[in-house]
Amino acid sequence: MRGFLVGLVLIPVLVAGVLSIRPGGLRRQLRHAARRLRIALILGGVYLLGSALLRVFFRGPVGDFGPAGLAVILALVFVVLAQDPDLPAEA
Repeated sequence: MRGFLVGLVLIPVLVAGVLSIRPGGLRRQLRHAARRLRIALILGGVYLLGSALLRVFFRGPVGDFGPAGLAVILALVFVVLAQDPDLPAEA
């Protein structure tokens, strides 16, 4: 129980520490994290719907390996969409 409570405090402190040393500060990094969470939730819903449709409408290899292929494609989409935007040029 003690380890759980230490982890409950330690993880947010480490996350805040790592995010605050990145360019743009903590507020900007948390905004990016929220954006990534929205993208992940949307792609997760697409995966659930797509894998269900693949399993219902296809039998054999497509029904077995289709969800894994869909997961790889959606992971690549996440990597592209979840990149940090460029920092604005400082005046």
